[in-house]
Amino acid sequence: MNRREFTQLLAIASAANIFPRTAFSNHTASRPENMYDIPNFGNARLLHITDSHAQLKPIYFREPSVNIGVRQEDGKPPHIVGKPFLDYFNINANGIQSHAFTSLDFITAAEKFGKVGGYAHVSTLVKQLRQSYGDTDRSLLLDGGDTWQGSATAYWTRGMDMVEASNLLGVDVMTGHWEFTYQDTEVLSNIEAFNGEFIAHNVKVNEDALFDGSPAYDEDTGNAFKPYTIKTMGNHRVAVIGQAFPYTPIANPSRFIPDWTFGIQAQELQDLIDEVKETEQPDAVILLSHNGMDVDIKLAATVGGLDAILGGHTHDGVPKPVEVRNATGGITLVTNAGSNGKFVGVLDLELGKGHVKGFRYTLLPVFSNYLEADAEMDTFINDVRAPYESQLNETLAVSDELLYRRGNFNGTFDQVICDALREVNGAEISLSPGFRWGTTVMPGQNITFEHVMDQTCITYPETYTREMTGSEIKAILEDVCDNLFNVDPFYRQGGDMVRVGGMDYVCDPLAGFGERISNMTLDSGKTIEADKRYKVAGWATVNAQAEGAPIWDVVAGYLRDKKQFSIEKLNTPKLKNMAGNKGIVT
Repeated sequence: MNRREFTQLLAIASAANIFPRTAFSNHTASRPENMYDIPNFGNARLLHITDSHAQLKPIYFREPSVNIGVRQEDGKPPHIVGKPFLDYFNINANGIQSHAFTSLDFITAAEKFGKVGGYAHVSTLVKQLRQSYGDTDRSLLLDGGDTWQGSATAYWTRGMDMVEASNLLGVDVMTGHWEFTYQDTEVLSNIEAFNGEFIAHNVKVNEDALFDGSPAYDEDTGNAFKPYTIKTMGNHRVAVIGQAFPYTPIANPSRFIPDWTFGIQAQELQDLIDEVKETEQPDAVILLSHNGMDVDIKLAATVGGLDAILGGHTHDGVPKPVEVRNATGGITLVTNAGSNGKFVGVLDLELGKGHVKGFRYTLLPVFSNYLEADAEMDTFINDVRAPYESQLNETLAVSDELLYRRGNFNGTFDQVICDALREVNGAEISLSPGFRWGTTVMPGQNITFEHVMDQTCITYPETYTREMTGSEIKAILEDVCDNLFNVDPFYRQGGDMVRVGGMDYVCDPLAGFGERISNMTLDSGKTIEADKRYKVAGWATVNAQAEGAPIWDVVAGYLRDKKQFSIEKLNTPKLKNMAGNKGIVT
């Protein structure tokens, strides 16, 4: 079967619903314990995890209620939430499927179905999926990155706890993003300790550093890391190319990795695909990406020769691949497997000689109540956490409401951080980065120091207080908003809108650069004036290192004083021209 025939088959299969439309298409909501008994298909199985953000234990994690797509992206994955999401993917409301993929009725559903993720439970599922497929050499476990950062123990061990957990899990190949927020020497040390392969075609050592003897995987090409790997799977060969987060030195401090350059590098990727196809003659070419789903969809259309992109970075749990017509007229599957250890993607391929004959994709949520903990992984997790348990379990306050982060504009835990910055520093306004990682705290649950670290533990946590004019504040908001809503996905860096405290504003995502933000006011109702100066507190400076206390000390001290905690006001912007947008739960 040639690629044209394969494309026709996919169209027929989609219309006839031959391939599963969702991860749960063969299981009823009343029997969630059966959801992991998926049928085998084809002769090669790719397992995909991404953006675990170092969450070794099961957690609560609320999916976004706001994930806006503009213009041609409105109403299409990944920019659909709530009921439109359920309708698009043919998922029944009020069941475990609905809870896995949306924020609908989150508190009730979380109490019913329990926590998600946890590496001991992921390990059990991975072993089950590999063993049920038969020969272990016909399956691969791929990790899309953002694995070494996001928890207190990862920060304190400099990511080594997650390297060891990945080795136990059996990760074969990975790429990275937040991995590069440790010092370059630490990154290289962790990679050396990793049993799998770390790949990234788009990370290069700059010429001056090469001349000075900075280590490189290939001094002739300047590749800092191995760009791709060839894996034998049964009687077939699969090429996996690594695509690290292209905007790392912009979104995160370049001072930690001064010798390395990044970028999307679409033409270089095309050249590499062509070279791999000619010299290695693989039966499938896969991109293990940390671009973000919007970037991956455009990249899939820009280059030819990729059979699938297993993507990460934007934390989108999408149960069915997006099928993109690529530059050579074929189809490239684009997937994204969520975050925080909550999902395992399963891409089963039917491989022929030099091409993919068929596929079946399943995105499985990891519910700890329905998967036994793997004993070996569970022991490791308990051991690695043991020295820190008393500090992690310190109760700071009790929450009166649901505390979460994920969403385009603000989350309730983001408001906690913003309020803490303002109160502790005596500021009128506070700014907090639009990070997408961070666990969820249920109403009535103790807020522990570990919860605070889940939201704040980065390698540049210092806080600052400075004066800014109203025009400078607007410029910051406009810049981040353009990153979120630029019409060209290649100009988006992932992440969400900068969070604000003490002020409100109006946002029009459909406007042009510099015109999306208007009507900025303080909580008092007073207009923020362009030339007036305001005391602003914030954290996580990307350029020069700030001098204030680490953000977790600021937030923890604030919560200790509160004891019983509730949010007085959520500083969420008023949106313009978004009526009917399917990326908003009203």
